[in-house]
Amino acid sequence: VSDASGCSMIALLHTGAAKFPQTLLPRARQAVCSLLPAGILKGYGSIVSRKLASHGFGASMAAMSSFPPQRYHYFLVLDFEATCDKPQIHPQEIIEFPILKLNGRTMEIESTFHMYVQPVVHPQLTPFCTELTGIIQGMVDGQPSLQQVLERVDEWMAKEGLLDPSVKSIFVTCGDWDLKVMLPGQCQYLGLPVADYFKQWINLKKAYSFAMGSWPKNGLLDMNKGLNLQHIGRPHSGIDDCKNIANIMKTLAHRGFIFKQTSKPF
Repeated sequence: VSDASGCSMIALLHTGAAKFPQTLLPRARQAVCSLLPAGILKGYGSIVSRKLASHGFGASMAAMSSFPPQRYHYFLVLDFEATCDKPQIHPQEIIEFPILKLNGRTMEIESTFHMYVQPVVHPQLTPFCTELTGIIQGMVDGQPSLQQVLERVDEWMAKEGLLDPSVKSIFVTCGDWDLKVMLPGQCQYLGLPVADYFKQWINLKKAYSFAMGSWPKNGLLDMNKGLNLQHIGRPHSGIDDCKNIANIMKTLAHRGFIFKQTSKPF
């Protein structure tokens, strides 16, 4: 196949793709590509990259092909901070509610939900809690209740297109505590329902152990160390912990790891 005819075949794919049966298009592309010289294929990749960019696909072909496709369109990274003391107070109440929306193709953060929550059973934060989390009394006073924050989470999920049945998303936490213990426990105490999207998740500790062959006893600190990553922000800041989780996930994905649900169905 000459360069000229090769270019003609590529042009045909571009101009005819919209009319071509979608089920046969991948086979047609494969057949054409098998006949083309490497130089033309390289140029074709550049054309496709520009086409993707013009349609809002920000990731380059190189970035998208640097790790295998994930099973989910989006990962929702979540890490609560809650009231605490020594000895532990009961019931614990969520005081920081952060979520990062991570694109499953690029593993980049696309959107952030972040709110502080007013505790009602123990409205006064203990010195231990403030020292551990960095959250001071003024950051929770006058903030919405958990019920109001959950309503805003649902609004954010809808705005981000995450409630569309065709969009596959799943929460990711560092451990099972956030969605197995903390949220359902506080919702039960307050008589609030738990949305179905909170009932399945990926425990990053389990994912890391599957990928690396060792259990991270010290959570994020061990995972960052094992992957030679710098820790982001301060430990036990909910939003900073989410950023660390996202960074660890991106690194594991680039190493070829495919994330799967680890929680058992409710």
